[in-house]
Amino acid sequence: MAPHTVRPVLKWAGGKRQLLPQLRTFYPASFSRYYEPFVGSGAVFLDLYNMNRLHAATVHLSDINADVIGCYRMIRDCVDDVIAALRALEDDYERRGEISFYDVRDRQFNPARRDVHRAPDPSAAYTPPLAAMLVFLNRTGFNGLFRVNARGEFNVPAGRHDHPRICDEPNLRRLSSAFTLPGVTLAVQRFDDAVADAREHDFVYLDPPYAPLTETARFTSYSAGGFGPEQQQALQRTVVALARRGVHVLLSNSCAPQIRELYARNDEVRAAGLAARVVAARRAINSRATGRGPVGEYLITNVARA
Repeated sequence: MAPHTVRPVLKWAGGKRQLLPQLRTFYPASFSRYYEPFVGSGAVFLDLYNMNRLHAATVHLSDINADVIGCYRMIRDCVDDVIAALRALEDDYERRGEISFYDVRDRQFNPARRDVHRAPDPSAAYTPPLAAMLVFLNRTGFNGLFRVNARGEFNVPAGRHDHPRICDEPNLRRLSSAFTLPGVTLAVQRFDDAVADAREHDFVYLDPPYAPLTETARFTSYSAGGFGPEQQQALQRTVVALARRGVHVLLSNSCAPQIRELYARNDEVRAAGLAARVVAARRAINSRATGRGPVGEYLITNVARA
């Protein structure tokens, strides 16, 4: 990896770093505007940034998860303060381990987050300490999950980590620089609103919460209300509309039966010039190591393979 490559600071369920070689083959040769409405870890945004593909583009990064956007805005605007707070959390974790995790989660992050989420725009009320706590919990929690319970409390348990790298100062500073690139915006938006003005020759990458392969494999509580079958159907309609407008579209999702019906066996999808391709990926969410391994995932796109 090049010494100045920017890596995601958040581990994210379904993060795309391991799938980047397949995704790159469907990046369009040129585009003037880039949209990523389920930004999550931002792996594809950062891949394009590392490839120097975004310096002449307008970039719209968004997510319905206000915590993600609030955290990224703090890294963009107050990176020194985030680093200082994160360094203190890292030092405490080195001393106290799992006790530190639950102390931060239950006595610091959840109460502070509750106050922030009373604001009209929680992302705008985020603070550097809250952003640092989110990164800390993400780096030391179970499998990089972001999950809240019915009361809106972050309830991911501690992970099994010996010496996790919690505060990667050089990478945080590079990420801050990526977010301050002219033309990059960070917004809390629904996916359909985020891409409403996308037009011909723009590039939209969509990485929604995956449709579960089984009834027991639901990791969709990244926002209030989750992302269920109705949202997957609405997303399919948005994808078809984008393709009809001549937008370069790339969507990743699971090979769940619902996704197969929505994309692989759908006449409207084919008529819009979209094709569903199965690629091999590796899932790391399962609580049992034996349940993690290569699986098929869909890439749905109207971009010809490079």
